Parts: sequence; structure tokens; C-alpha cells
Amino acid sequence: MPTPRFLTLDDVAEILNVSWSQAYALVRRKELIAIQIGGRGQWRIEVDELERFIQQKYAEARAGTVPEEPATAPTDAPAAEQRV
Repeated sequence: MPTPRFLTLDDVAEILNVSWSQAYALVRRKELIAIQIGGRGQWRIEVDELERFIQQKYAEARAGTVPEEPATAPTDAPAAEQRV
């Protein structure tokens, strides 16, 4: 059986070891290019696009250009304990 050209979001989530919603967020932010087929939630990602995305993330990591996630402080923690 030939290798499939397209992957579902479930497939991508499993490959990247993330949740479906995290994979979908990558598509929404256009970090991972996908096409919508048919009805709602029917997203497909080409295997080559996923590989490009992975290679891009490795290149960003090597270059030290990975964006930092915003620090979130609990709202009920005293000001001295909040992260900046």
C-alpha cells in the first residue's frame, strides 16, 4: 500500500505527540499549512508540509529563534511570587 499523501489532524497530533486542539491551533495560526476538505473539521495536511514544519522548528531551535511563551502568573498569588 502506498504512503498516503494527506494526514488528518488526528494523525498530525499523534506524530507530533500533541493534542488535537494543539494541532488545530497550528493550522489556525498558519504555522502548519492545511486544506479543508468537505465539512467542518475535515482538515488535511500533506506529509511534505508536516515534514517542512518539523524541519523549520528544528532550524528555529538551532538558531535560537524559538519564540518564548508568555509568562502567566496566577492572579491570586502575592505580587512577590508572580512571574515577570
